[in-house]
Amino acid sequence: MADREIRLSIAGMMCAGCVAAVEKALGEVAGVTEALVNLGERTATVRGGADPALLIQAVRDAGFDAAELKSLADEQAKEAEEMAQYRRTLRNAVIAGVAGAALFIAGMAGWLPEIERNRPFWLGVSALTLFVMLTAGRHFYVGAWKSLKNRRGNMDTLVSLGTGVAWLYSTVVVLFPDSVPSLARHAYFEAAIIIIALVSIGTAMEMHARGKTSVAIKKLIGLQPRTARVIRNGEELDAPIEEVGLQETLRVRPGEKIPVDGVVLQGQSNIDESMLTGEPVPVVKREGDEVFTGTINGSGSFLMQTTRIGSDTLLAQIIDRVRQAQASKPEIGRLVDKVAAVFVPVVVGISVLAFGVWMAFGPAPAFSYAMVAATTVLVIACPCALGLATPISIMVGVGRAAEQGILIRNGDAIQQAGKIETVILDKTGTVTEGKPTVTTLAPAPGSDEQRLLQAAADLEASSEHPLAAAILAEAKARGIEPRAVEAFNAETGRGVSATRDGRPFLLGNERYMAEQGIDLGALADIAKEMAGQAQTPVFVAEAGEPVGVIGIEDPIRAGSADAIAELKAMGIDVVLLTGDSRATAEAVARRTGIERIHPEVLPGEKADVVAAEQRRGRIVAMVGDGINDAPALAGADVGIAIGSGADIAIESADITLMHHSLDRIPAIIRLSRATVRNIKENLFGAFVYNSLGIPVAAGALYPFFGILLSPVVAAAAMSLSSVTVVSNALRLRNA
Repeated sequence: MADREIRLSIAGMMCAGCVAAVEKALGEVAGVTEALVNLGERTATVRGGADPALLIQAVRDAGFDAAELKSLADEQAKEAEEMAQYRRTLRNAVIAGVAGAALFIAGMAGWLPEIERNRPFWLGVSALTLFVMLTAGRHFYVGAWKSLKNRRGNMDTLVSLGTGVAWLYSTVVVLFPDSVPSLARHAYFEAAIIIIALVSIGTAMEMHARGKTSVAIKKLIGLQPRTARVIRNGEELDAPIEEVGLQETLRVRPGEKIPVDGVVLQGQSNIDESMLTGEPVPVVKREGDEVFTGTINGSGSFLMQTTRIGSDTLLAQIIDRVRQAQASKPEIGRLVDKVAAVFVPVVVGISVLAFGVWMAFGPAPAFSYAMVAATTVLVIACPCALGLATPISIMVGVGRAAEQGILIRNGDAIQQAGKIETVILDKTGTVTEGKPTVTTLAPAPGSDEQRLLQAAADLEASSEHPLAAAILAEAKARGIEPRAVEAFNAETGRGVSATRDGRPFLLGNERYMAEQGIDLGALADIAKEMAGQAQTPVFVAEAGEPVGVIGIEDPIRAGSADAIAELKAMGIDVVLLTGDSRATAEAVARRTGIERIHPEVLPGEKADVVAAEQRRGRIVAMVGDGINDAPALAGADVGIAIGSGADIAIESADITLMHHSLDRIPAIIRLSRATVRNIKENLFGAFVYNSLGIPVAAGALYPFFGILLSPVVAAAAMSLSSVTVVSNALRLRNA
């Protein structure tokens, strides 16, 4: 079976330990090359040639439930099930809360008889408590049993042990009161129920808050229209989006979402692409221009031809990229996974140790104190807060970036971006528009503009260089048609050569002309003036004599200077990288405020510049848009591709900017720093909570202050810890 990507919804995951168990189970299925599990979204992304049925069975064997997500309908069904689970959890919390509160109030008011005087009544309370535990708290015990069968522990294990011990001890006191010292004859039925109520409330609050963390994905999915207006056999009809094929003609009416990717065939309109690029200004689309799924048509009506459908559309690829990034684990997250893997066994061990210490050294009734301490340790420990600390922040951070038109490949990229010390900017198509135009024609003595442009057009007609397009466009505007040449040869980063009618022609930079023995004479001075005005000089020679020099200017992108100034204000070193002459590079640098330049760099040398910066001990980001930028993007600590660039550049990059402006680069760095800071806050909170809470629950304060934490208070604290982690991560939505 060919490699593909399969998405599964996973039910029953509670913490990082569960994530590790699911990833291990999926990784052992034949054909799986990679399995990424997203705790925040409760999904798994599997790559390889595995059978989906085998993947689902592996997840179920590991103690969880799974279903394949193949369509928008599946996503909606998953969301509906999560909402139903949220309602069930709230209902269980209410049931347990009412029963627990009634017992607690009755006990505090003195309405309950002593255990020795009315054992049938207390047996009834025991039965009622067990009924509530097995109904409102059933999912805890089912989850704990599945975990036990698979030899692991999770939050369900701790809650089940804690409440089970409280109920069992209380029932033993009722059945055999003489076996327990009189001072220890206290029932904890209300504690068992209230623990279930509080943990359920916390879980519901966490589910509600967690739903907000995936709002970016939900927005992107919501952009996909359900139908399209298709023109078939001369008739217009509304067809389900799944039935729209390639090369079909569609009509897009005012105010409608564009249903698939395509090109405009007829008409024009202003298209709102802000949901993809983060840029609020509508873009004018005319015949031949590309349009993308989910973007919103303005007031015009136009016909379009489909070019990409289904999972091949830009919107689908963006959704896929965001999901991959949200599911990935940064280095800091992998460290937490190692801690989480042993968390539950360690907590159970501490609980047993606390019980033993209280039995050996505690005051009378020692057994009662020991039971309370052991139960409280089990209840207060929170593997969920620890497990959610990293992935929940990554989910929100990556989603927030997507809303701004920034696509992040993985968690390591978002962690690394905040450490950037040097940003290397490729000039053409990055700092500049990437749409060069001819601005100056300077013929050599004895030549003229017509001859100069004709010779240049003849040579550039066979070239794919961006400057060639500018020369050909100028020639076309002047009515000059390129003529056929022979023996065409291109030397990357230098120029091209060919023959026509037996005469040799050359076109290229000053270095190339020098290598070919061409004496440029006064043209060299003219070229320096062009370069000083940020024009790129292109020389043309015929039969060993110069024909002239053409000045080509690539306008600087709007906002480049402001973005560079902002980067410098952040303490980041900015470097300009270009194959142009030093004079041209210096002119662009002056206009944009860049102080360091690397001019006359051949495409193959760009990665060397990145490596040289890294050898200086710098964390380097490379920003580019072309095929020849791909090695440098891949070699940088953080590769950032302009979304309008070549596909290979985007694939080589860690981060892709859907909008062409460089102002997104400071935004990336700010968001990265905020996300990493948020992760550290969450981890600090989770570690501090467990590091302080568990000893306090075990009774560490009792010898000094006479304080022994109640299991009920511990349950409330545990529930709030997970909610606090998720709520803190949600602050990134405003970053």
